[in-house]
Amino acid sequence: MLRDDIKAAQIAAMKAKDGDRTAALRLILSKIKDRDIELRTEGGAKDDEAMVVEVLQKMIKQRRESISMYESGGRQELADKEKAEVGVIEEFLPAMMSGAEASAAIDAIIAETGATSAKDMGKVMGLLKQRHSGEMDLGAASGLVKSKLLG
Repeated sequence: MLRDDIKAAQIAAMKAKDGDRTAALRLILSKIKDRDIELRTEGGAKDDEAMVVEVLQKMIKQRRESISMYESGGRQELADKEKAEVGVIEEFLPAMMSGAEASAAIDAIIAETGATSAKDMGKVMGLLKQRHSGEMDLGAASGLVKSKLLG
């Protein structure tokens, strides 16, 4: 399980006295625990693996935004720290689909739903998110779906 892999990596980092990696792993586990609490208060039980992947993807997105802001602000040391954290987080994400695989998955869902126009984009994106949320960048996929539906 992904959560167990992260905990094991944290223990290994602590034993190796790798402070930066330990801090990043603690942050990941903290965010996962926060999401657990949110889900408990919402009353919604969610697949644990999917929830962990969702948290990791959100963390990467936040860090990439921070990196661009730090670099534009001339704070390269902070940007480098964020890049190191992204590297640690990415270790636990499933492998991303290639462009050709993503395009094939989108084509299959468009064919399955019978989508023909931009009005059907919600159906296509919903199925895409449900089936492939941890395997592809849904932001990029959205643009691809739109271009395929508009012809």
